[in-house]
Amino acid sequence: MTFTKEDGYVGKVQFELPGDSNQYEIALHSKRGSDWGYGLFFVKESGDEEKLLVLEEQLEEDDELFDYLVDTAKAALVKE
Repeated sequence: MTFTKEDGYVGKVQFELPGDSNQYEIALHSKRGSDWGYGLFFVKESGDEEKLLVLEEQLEEDDELFDYLVDTAKAALVKE
């Protein structure tokens, strides 16, 4: 993750889910580090779109999971 006054916080985390053969990446952005926007992607190749939609719904509902991914990205913070 990086931080600049112009862009705010920008980062990404790659992860896998137990029992799922896909690898995912979440791209994160926040101007001030409080309200986060994100994009969810497959890492290597396109996978089952339905799984991506289910995961996105899970991220919307499970604050602990989303916060874990944000905290993981913040742990690698580099200020520019």
